[in-house]
Amino acid sequence: MDGVIPLNKEIGQTSSDYVYKLRKILHTRKIGHTGTLDPLVDGVLPICVGQATKLVNTLTGSPKEYEGEITLGKSTTTEDREGETVEEKKLVGPIANENLQQVFQQMTGDLTQIPPMFSAVKVNGKKLYEYARAGLEVERPKRQIHIYDFYIMGDPIFDETTGYQTLKFHVKCSKGTYVRTLAVEFGRILGYPAFMSQLTRVKSAAFSIDETFTLGQIEKMLEKNDTSFLKSIDEVLSDVPKHELTDEEWEVRVSHGGFLEPEIDSDIEDRLRVQRAGVTKALYKYDKVRNMWIPDLMLLNNK
Repeated sequence: MDGVIPLNKEIGQTSSDYVYKLRKILHTRKIGHTGTLDPLVDGVLPICVGQATKLVNTLTGSPKEYEGEITLGKSTTTEDREGETVEEKKLVGPIANENLQQVFQQMTGDLTQIPPMFSAVKVNGKKLYEYARAGLEVERPKRQIHIYDFYIMGDPIFDETTGYQTLKFHVKCSKGTYVRTLAVEFGRILGYPAFMSQLTRVKSAAFSIDETFTLGQIEKMLEKNDTSFLKSIDEVLSDVPKHELTDEEWEVRVSHGGFLEPEIDSDIEDRLRVQRAGVTKALYKYDKVRNMWIPDLMLLNNK
């Protein structure tokens, strides 16, 4: 069984929980997820099975899209609704939409982000959340991220009783982005404490949420010997430009991990999916120094 499952992760479960359960359901150990989702976050979690586990790093590195909610007027220890209150500053009235939209626009492009203390980033061999649970704060490494899109969805809601304002958003971001930290920064720019009160991943590795399957659905499909929830490697990589190999290219070069000539699809900038009889056998990347296509990921056993 080789391919990728576009799983719909539910709230309350960890990404690792699903890997464990699917190993038992599918009777295979070769399973890996493509980017951790916190227990409070639901949505698209692509799961690689069999030979497709070679794609884990490739798919993990792809941009992700989320829809969620920011609450202005309060901050928490974990930057989401699970944490304890750190600061409150009630709004006396709603912030105008145009002011909110200006901040969204300001926060697109290349940004520098510091991971939250309650995260799995390692510092000196320990995860940050381990320090946080011990009441310790350590210096955290800065990371460069990219925000492709960040915009408001619908009308914000202002609660006169609590003094909080909530607003729904959509964001498309690079690997390594902490969306809850974006929520905190959004509030800081406006001059208010803030936290991420809800988050759903709506797209990952070319899979949209309406293409996903729950664990319960997968179990029922397997009872009927239906494995259509498993998407082939070729389907998953369909957005990567392809090249059909000649007999010589396959037998002499690719099957032995060799380079390919630069004239092949020279209009393609960096990545190439090479096929044999319509089946992806490898991913190649263009090396400008060598002026050649060189192997990036071998999938020779893909059938």
